[in-house]
Amino acid sequence: MTGPAGPLAEHYTAVRTLTEELAAPLSPEDQCIQTMDDVSPTKWHRAHTTWFFETFLLKSHLVGYRELDSLYHYLFNSYYEAAGPRHPRPQRGIISRPSTAEVGDYRRWVDEAMARLLADELPGATSDLVTLGLNHEQQHQELLLMDIKHVLSCNPAQPAYRAEPARPSAVSESAAWARFEGGRCAVGHDGGSFAFDNESPRHEVLLGPYELAGRLVTCGEWLEFMADGGYRTPTLWLSDGWAAAQSAGWSAPLYWSRAGDDSSAGSWQVFTLAGPREVHADEPVCHISYYEADAFAHWAGARLPTEAEWEAAAGSTAAQPDGEDVNLLPSGALHPRPAAGGGLTQLFGDVWEWTASAYSPYPGFSPAAGAVGEYNGKFMVNQMVLRGGCCVTPAGHVRASYRNFFAPGTRWHFSGLRLARNSR
Repeated sequence: MTGPAGPLAEHYTAVRTLTEELAAPLSPEDQCIQTMDDVSPTKWHRAHTTWFFETFLLKSHLVGYRELDSLYHYLFNSYYEAAGPRHPRPQRGIISRPSTAEVGDYRRWVDEAMARLLADELPGATSDLVTLGLNHEQQHQELLLMDIKHVLSCNPAQPAYRAEPARPSAVSESAAWARFEGGRCAVGHDGGSFAFDNESPRHEVLLGPYELAGRLVTCGEWLEFMADGGYRTPTLWLSDGWAAAQSAGWSAPLYWSRAGDDSSAGSWQVFTLAGPREVHADEPVCHISYYEADAFAHWAGARLPTEAEWEAAAGSTAAQPDGEDVNLLPSGALHPRPAAGGGLTQLFGDVWEWTASAYSPYPGFSPAAGAVGEYNGKFMVNQMVLRGGCCVTPAGHVRASYRNFFAPGTRWHFSGLRLARNSR
C-alpha cells in the first residue's frame, strides 16, 4: 500500500501493512474460523479495523465518501451501540461471505480513501482520531495472533503459524527481589503523547513499602506448584476461581498437555504459534487466568502487585518498552523467552502481567463523547488489570501507564505473573 508523505500518513501505512503481513501466513480457511466466543476470525479483525476508519473518519470527514458495501457497517461493528446494530459476536465464524479476498478489497477501498483524507492537513481532533484508530488496529494485531493460536490449537494436526526462531541462552538463577519505598506516587499518563482514555487522569496514590520479584514466574516454578497439588488445594483459591477451575477441569495452563504420568518438565508439551513442543522450565509461564495467578501467589507465600505498584516500579527504573532485550512482536519469537540478566527484568514484553487491581475508572475519569466513548469506559466492571505488554504486542504500543484488562477467568491471551510482597 502506498500513501501520501507525512508522519501520520506514514504511520497509517505502516500499521495497515503490518496487519496484512500478520495475516499472510494464513489460508482463507484459517481466517474464517471462530473456536469460542472470545475468539474472532482473522478475516473479521482485518475487516473490523477497516470499519473503524470508515465509520469514525471517512463518513464524517471525507466529502463524497461512498461505502463499498453498506452491509459491512452491520457485519463488522464490534460493540459500539451508538454506531448501530451489529452481528452477534459468537456468530462471527459463520460469515463465509464476504470472502477473505473481498475483505482485502474492502481494506484497499478504505485505505485509498484515507490517503485522500490524509493528503490534507487535518484539524487536531481529526488527527487524534486517526491516531486512536491506528492504536486500535495495533490492539487487533495482538488479538489476531492470540486468536489464531487458539484456532490452530483446536486443529487435531496442530499446525504451526510460522517457525520459531532460535531460543536465547537460558538464565537459571533464582529471582531476586527489588525493593521500593512507596510513599506518594503519581500514576497515569502524563499527557505528553498518545494514550487511551482509561490511562487518565494522572493522580497520586499512597503506597506502602513493597518488593517485586526481579523476573516473571517460570514454567519450572509452575510445575512445582502443580506437583504440590496447586490445582487440587481449594484453600489456595478464591471461591470464584475454584469454581471456575473445577468447572473447566483446569490442571495446567492453557495449551499444556502431558503424555503418561511423568511430572517432569520434559513430559509436558505446550502448543505455540510454531506448533507443539516441549515445555521449557526457564520460560515465563503463560496462558493462565487471574484466578490461577492469584492461587500461585498464595502458594508461594506472596501476592500479586497492584497496578499502581507495578507502574511506580516501572517508572522508577531505566526499563523501556523499546529496549534491546524486550520481547515484543518485532523480536519474532511469538512466545515468552527466559529472563536475561539480573535486576528488575521483563517489565515489558513476554507476557501481560496480572495485577491485583480491578479495572475501574481513575478519579476524575470521563469517557469521550459519542460512540468512541464506548472504547474503554463501558468495560470498567468484572475485569482485572494487566500490565507490561507481551510477545505479540506491536512495537510502540506499550508504556508504563498502559492498562490492559481481561475477565479473571480468561486464559487465551498471553498472560502470566510477577510476584509481589510487602517489604520486610
